[in-house]
Amino acid sequence: MSMSMSQKILAHHANVDSVRSGQLIMADLDLVLGNDITSPVAINQFKKFGVTEVFDKSKVAIVPDHFAPNKDIKAATQCKMIRDFARDKEIENYFEIGKMGIEHALLPEQGLVNSGDLIIGADSHTCTYGALGAFSTGVGSTDMAGAMATGKAWFKVPQAMKFHLTGSLQKWVSGKDVILHIIGMIGVDGALYKSMEYSGPGVASLSIDDRFTICNMAIEAGAKNGIFPVDQVALDYLKEHNMKTPVIVEADEDAEYEEVFEIDLSTIRPTVAFPHLPDNTRTIDEVGKVKVDQVVIGSCTNGHISDLRVAAEILKGKKVAPGIRALVFPATQQIYLDAMEEGLLKIFVEAGVAVSTPTCGPCLGGHMGILAENERAIATTNRNFVGRMGHPGSEVYLASPAVAAASALTGYITNPETVKENE
Repeated sequence: MSMSMSQKILAHHANVDSVRSGQLIMADLDLVLGNDITSPVAINQFKKFGVTEVFDKSKVAIVPDHFAPNKDIKAATQCKMIRDFARDKEIENYFEIGKMGIEHALLPEQGLVNSGDLIIGADSHTCTYGALGAFSTGVGSTDMAGAMATGKAWFKVPQAMKFHLTGSLQKWVSGKDVILHIIGMIGVDGALYKSMEYSGPGVASLSIDDRFTICNMAIEAGAKNGIFPVDQVALDYLKEHNMKTPVIVEADEDAEYEEVFEIDLSTIRPTVAFPHLPDNTRTIDEVGKVKVDQVVIGSCTNGHISDLRVAAEILKGKKVAPGIRALVFPATQQIYLDAMEEGLLKIFVEAGVAVSTPTCGPCLGGHMGILAENERAIATTNRNFVGRMGHPGSEVYLASPAVAAASALTGYITNPETVKENE
């Protein structure tokens, strides 16, 4: 039976020759992830099972990143609970403040993700790791509990959608614009419980950070997962970060796809998602004059070193517009260190930007950047639902680091091309 990339990975981990879409399978897991919001619920369920140990101390990862550094007593209590659990169960991959990062940037960086892996995480953006050719998807805390105990999980095999990419991106256009373009095209439920699989000659032109961003936001189209082929770009990243032998999984030439989309990357413009859904997209040429109060650059979606370099290139030697609060969140401690050594943090501070330790912070309305009523933010985060970043009367506009940085300089959503032309 012909299979897609995702179906092949699921079949291998279910120890069967083949699977078909819609089939229910029990599969072995390579990694189980939780954070400071979802892990406490999972731990309480785990205790009810009557088991004393996790299935594999090296295959469970817990990262306190959403409300950490602790924003209040409740957050401190939750973090203490998972810290105690990790210590008691001798979990090897527990990442505390000062050694941590935002989970979806941290795990690949730490070498915990390999191509061909099957990974679940109690966080919807676990689909990020498809950039490295893994099948990764978000689950609920109860599923996380069962997985910590058994190392297994149930899956319904998804249908696949194919996105055939050609061409290459223009200057100031990135993976964020690609995925916003796609979500704007198919809708927030356009890939509901499906696998978004990428192929074509255009893939080679996308950096690994572009791919992380594109797969991260697969869930914003309703997808079960997003996944890229394991090419030289992915292999180079794995060689640098992962000591395991890469597992190369390729879709069969006659694999069945529910839909196939042809996308010429060279035609994509900087794209902005207006409130209050990620599919409410407009190109930068269609935005008009939209005033903002806050700019957020970072998160699991766009806190990589390449994102910070783009923002710094635009901000260098300039000042954030009066009345604008601009925040930068490097996704991991290593990215923070790299940005410091490259002089990017100096550029940000001199421009009037506040630089934070790695944390999810304002992305989910957590802390360090909450919006008041009637305030607007342009952010490189992944969701812009009602009240996502604070007051239900606030608004969030999603964009790339280039657009966000340009907007910080003017106080309005701004085309980065315009800022650079005016230098």
